Amino acid sequence: MNRVLQKLSLAFEELFIFLALLFLVAFFAVTADNFLSTGTMAAILTQLPALTVVTIGMTLVLISGGIDLSVGSVVAVSAAVVGVAFTVYELPLALAAALGILAGGCAGLVNGLLGSYLRLPIFIVTLGMLEAGRGMAYMITGSQTMYIGPDIQALSLPISGLGVSPSFLIALSMVILAQMVLTRTVFGRYLIAIGANEQAAKISGIRTEPYLAAVLVISGLLAGLGGLMNAAYLGASDPNAAIGLELSAIAAAVIGGTSLMGGRGSIIGAFIGVLIISVLQTGLAQLGVSEPFKRLITGLVIILAVLLDRWRSRQ
Repeated sequence: MNRVLQKLSLAFEELFIFLALLFLVAFFAVTADNFLSTGTMAAILTQLPALTVVTIGMTLVLISGGIDLSVGSVVAVSAAVVGVAFTVYELPLALAAALGILAGGCAGLVNGLLGSYLRLPIFIVTLGMLEAGRGMAYMITGSQTMYIGPDIQALSLPISGLGVSPSFLIALSMVILAQMVLTRTVFGRYLIAIGANEQAAKISGIRTEPYLAAVLVISGLLAGLGGLMNAAYLGASDPNAAIGLELSAIAAAVIGGTSLMGGRGSIIGAFIGVLIISVLQTGLAQLGVSEPFKRLITGLVIILAVLLDRWRSRQ
């Protein structure tokens, strides 16, 4: 009965968040010129993929009761690995892309081993990886933006006849796959159980360490995929890329109904949260809002998301 009520509650929240998204679109359609134009919509969809896949990983980590502050730096490291492998070592692009994603997985593995098996505070572990990863990105690229070229940019260009890019289709596929894993597999149910009450999960016979490590590896792999998408969007590997991306991912997840306390969340809701953040940033830019004020508004949205999560927890 409780599971049915929880599913109904999540479905209601997803509907409410979707209505909030429609309201935001309607607001900018009235206040900003050409917001509903094909160019604006294409720009929003082009910027979505990297944040979407990173938010999927962040959502799974939050549901398990953890947090991953390193994803922005991991995106930069992965993009740097792709750039060096392709331009310096002249490896095939597919192999360079695989190495970049693998680099993200390695960062996630380090986080997982230190956080789950050595029981170091995951907040501190991923905060350390945030700094270490950014340093590695600078070292790999020599603190220079590395131009990769049109080969990788093809991932972010719209497919003729579809109007969306391969990166967007991959990100959307990841959303569907992750939602199915969360709701229809033992792994997903265990993550929810561990996040809700890790001690009770242990008493019921769940070995929590492998699951907590695995979810951080998944987050790292998805951040690695985000690095590839970011490099495709820029056409280059930028060691300064994705600074603050972890905050946007956390905000999108919480706006989408994921609890910062663990044990509750939705991948579909998190994706709607990504759409809200992207629409908000694009709409503010079209209204001519300055960058400092845009950051102020984004920060207020994050605080509002945390307050919303606290209210949901009390309910």
